[in-house]
Amino acid sequence: MDWIDALILGIVQGLAEYLPISSSGHLEIFRQILGIDIPSDQTLQFDVIVHAATVLSTIVILWPMFFRLCRSFFTFRRDADFYYVCKILVSCIPVAIVGFCFKDFVEQFFGNGLLTVGICLLVTAALLSFAHFTGFNRKTGKMVSGEKGRDITWLDAFVIGCGQALAVLPGLSRSGTTIATGILLGDKRAHVAQFSFLMVIIPILGEALLDVKDILATPSAQMAISPAALAVGFVASFVVGCAACKWMLELVKKGRLLWFAVYCVAVGLLCILW
Repeated sequence: MDWIDALILGIVQGLAEYLPISSSGHLEIFRQILGIDIPSDQTLQFDVIVHAATVLSTIVILWPMFFRLCRSFFTFRRDADFYYVCKILVSCIPVAIVGFCFKDFVEQFFGNGLLTVGICLLVTAALLSFAHFTGFNRKTGKMVSGEKGRDITWLDAFVIGCGQALAVLPGLSRSGTTIATGILLGDKRAHVAQFSFLMVIIPILGEALLDVKDILATPSAQMAISPAALAVGFVASFVVGCAACKWMLELVKKGRLLWFAVYCVAVGLLCILW
């Protein structure tokens, strides 16, 4: 993989991480288009690095809220922000179980063609469609206001976390799955979007730190991806991710998820036929 490939994949990751179209699925699609053939373990290392870049873009865009949450949690203020962070930790339990107990099983779905990606994109489309029509007022023909709904409960946080754990499969959008799950539970759209973007910070950064250790321990002669290409992919993913994060927050408030479902159906069918 050269730096141009890394640049393209970084841009794809930055967009697809926040838009509910599956970043891991689109990275696999573009690897096929670009003809990139590298070992699956190094594929996952690159994916984790660019995912870490988008996590950092989340922190930048939501910095005022992120700083407030960290200050409250680490000073044990026991206020609403403290318990919000606790709910984020609860949401991380399912994906932690998957990461520790089923990592090898999940890894076999990566780098094995586009059939799995296509099927999971169709599942993503179904979830987005259900979420859209849950918030659609048939009498007025308009979306229900983003302020309708309840605050995220402890049980909601765990269920949304289960959605995140399932979304480790390529083609099953993490943001789409978690946002759709929250909307189907009856939570406020704006709150679900923020929660979805914040809840991924801990597992992605944790996985990234582990992978950086493996990358540094691997001799450069055995690396199919150069450090320069990793850096280009990281920067591209971070810059594009900042723009995509702000855009997606507004789209969720307005309830415009159905068009992404249509897109996922079209791309999913193309992947299956391919």
